[in-house]
Amino acid sequence: MTDNVTTDAPSGTHTGTAHADGGPGGLRDDRSRTAARAARVEELIAAMTLEEKLAQLYGLWAGASTDGAEVAPHQHDMDEPPTLDELVPYGLGQLTRPFGTVPVDPALGALSLMRSQERIVAGNRFGIPAMAHDECLAGFAAWGATTYPVPLSWGAAFDPDLVRTMAAAIGNDMRSVGVHQGLAPVLDVVRDARWGRVEETIGEDPYLVGTIATAYVRGLESTGLVATLKHLVGYSASRAGRNLAPVSMGTRERADVMLPPFEMALRESGARSVMHAYTDTDGVPSAADEQLLTGLLRDTWGFEGTVVADYFGIAFLKSLHGVASDWGEAAAAALTAGVDIELPTVKTFGQPLREAVAEGRLTTKVVDRALRRVLTQKAQLGLLDPDWSPLPPALADADLDAPSDLLRDTVSLDTAEHRDISRRLAERSVILLRNDGVLPMDRPARIAVVGPQADTPTAVLGCYSFPVHVGSQHPGTPAGIQLPTLLQALMSEFPGCEIVTAAGCAVDSAVTDGFAAALRAVRGADLIVAALGDRAGLFGRGTSGEGCDAESLALPGVQQQLLDTLLDTGTPVVVTLLAGRPYALGDVAVSASAAIVQTFFPGQEGARAIAGVLSGRVEPSGRLPVSVPRRPGGQPATYLGARLTRDGDSSNVDPTPAFAFGHGLTYTSFVWSTLTADSTAPTDGELRLSFTVRNTGGRPGTEVVQLYLHDPVASVVQPVQRLVGYLRVPLEPGEAARISASVPADLASFTGRDGRRIVEPGELELRLGASSADTRLTARVTLTGAVREVDHTRELHARLRREEE
Repeated sequence: MTDNVTTDAPSGTHTGTAHADGGPGGLRDDRSRTAARAARVEELIAAMTLEEKLAQLYGLWAGASTDGAEVAPHQHDMDEPPTLDELVPYGLGQLTRPFGTVPVDPALGALSLMRSQERIVAGNRFGIPAMAHDECLAGFAAWGATTYPVPLSWGAAFDPDLVRTMAAAIGNDMRSVGVHQGLAPVLDVVRDARWGRVEETIGEDPYLVGTIATAYVRGLESTGLVATLKHLVGYSASRAGRNLAPVSMGTRERADVMLPPFEMALRESGARSVMHAYTDTDGVPSAADEQLLTGLLRDTWGFEGTVVADYFGIAFLKSLHGVASDWGEAAAAALTAGVDIELPTVKTFGQPLREAVAEGRLTTKVVDRALRRVLTQKAQLGLLDPDWSPLPPALADADLDAPSDLLRDTVSLDTAEHRDISRRLAERSVILLRNDGVLPMDRPARIAVVGPQADTPTAVLGCYSFPVHVGSQHPGTPAGIQLPTLLQALMSEFPGCEIVTAAGCAVDSAVTDGFAAALRAVRGADLIVAALGDRAGLFGRGTSGEGCDAESLALPGVQQQLLDTLLDTGTPVVVTLLAGRPYALGDVAVSASAAIVQTFFPGQEGARAIAGVLSGRVEPSGRLPVSVPRRPGGQPATYLGARLTRDGDSSNVDPTPAFAFGHGLTYTSFVWSTLTADSTAPTDGELRLSFTVRNTGGRPGTEVVQLYLHDPVASVVQPVQRLVGYLRVPLEPGEAARISASVPADLASFTGRDGRRIVEPGELELRLGASSADTRLTARVTLTGAVREVDHTRELHARLRREEE
């Protein structure tokens, strides 16, 4: 499953399988280069003073703020960071967010980063540059860079190949301006949709999360950029969906739900960095969990890259977790556990760690262990090579002595090619939840677009997009990219239609003052498009995003009241949701709406994608990566619940979702038929099946085939079913495809009572469906033989393939 890519290439180079002839780029040259770099690392370790060693283990965030306008939790609790001049004589491990801190023209930012690197190299006696990292969760978080759909939309697209293409575009942009590492993707599995960071996740199923995240990492790493898997582990399972809250999670939930995406990505993508989670699990903070960061991650899984701290996470061992009495003890605990680099800026790995070594709290051997990983990674990126240059590719042909005005606007991070990728992913992530036949729209004469998301440019953006994450703190600075609103997109999509609008209310408004204007706008309309959802933000500035957890899954503010008011008019209402999490709309809204279209912050091309689906120019093909609840208070609940959860006393709190995981409608119809399947296989074998999917409607469409495994009897409680494979199947009207699947018995494995992962003999059901609640075909099979133990080398995928009929 892995690509033939060597990861020790200089930054930005992509080398294929090494040539055995030893010629240019051949195996001998690669080995010689690798050996030379390894020797250089050891020479440096032997020659460095303790202060020089520690300098490689932390970053500097020169743009950090201490005035309360933080972009990371508790940033204002930290000391003023040192200046670059103070640190240069000893070297520096990382430069934090050179583009993602303030708005800066890409060309000037690249020049500034290059000059900083020149100072760092000239200032330390070994000439070692810093690694520069930045955020890239929904695109490169830089001013003027293309914004893509958020990860929850990646999951909705069920399209790993397109996600990989997107990530490669992001990586090429970052590399072009001198960045080495991207702080993405997020592999947390949704357990409670009230959590503010749901928009950053890929979904509530570990297999979907793992496959999509792995594709993202492959794309990013293919450009030479270091991808960072985060957050290891359990962050999304915090109590009541609260940011930074403790995690009460059993060993099986951790092993069978939370860890598999990380395991898959590390095995199959070449990821070279991991970020620990903020949270503690059963009293052990991830930043100080040696069994997790060393025992599992390195000793069992064989990870050889770097572990970086989530911002200020090491200091939290003292200030929030209370497992360290001072900064030095916090530093020693994290370094011993396996954290290699303190981010975003030096706090505990500087003077406190130096004092901890002097006092004998830890040995220099532990310091050297982390240093070796950091220097090895720099060597792999070519940063220790004698011919390394700080000149970024984007400035290769620029006149660096020219005035800044002449350099400005010479580097583009928002090309037509990138916008096309963003558009395609946005279109494939739009989910049609309900349709009574009103969609696609048939040339309505008058459309009323009503709601707080109707004419808001940033309604399509998540909290880690630059215009929201940073741009919101600079209101006088333009976004740097085109952000058409839903209203504007609909006006372009329906040029002959009269379109009127009214906001009705703000996203989180508690007042209904605007309802009267909304009702006036809908008079005489053939159709109402209700534009509802979230405002992305950070730490209370939004209704979705980091530090923006929800009390319930009711729409923010008075939006539900606005929707009910619109439904009462009797005019057909198409509900469009631009949100960061799923929301419960209530039975009346679900049954009375003419259509419901769900999107999860679909990026700068998202409004056009929605308009295209409404008009029928775009065929809807998105599927839910998270369940949509029926009631706003029925959390936490995902489709991975056991039978006791699903089939218990529903008269109390019915957990049945309004729309199930994997659900999504199209403008055509499909028939599934002619299933053939093996009836038995040994516990170390493989089951094969095949079936036909035919488009029986009059329009082209894409069916997303989903394969679920149901284990009716097991030695420990299992979810009713879980996803083990999927495949997008586009079909023209009348076209059919034969789908074959190979299902390794390993996919039936789970963590047994004694903590070992096992495959048990017995009956299974392989359910083929259009969603977790819409099974079309079922193969009842039996695994034979003895209980078999498997480990981290087990098979991870059911292989689904399309064969033309």
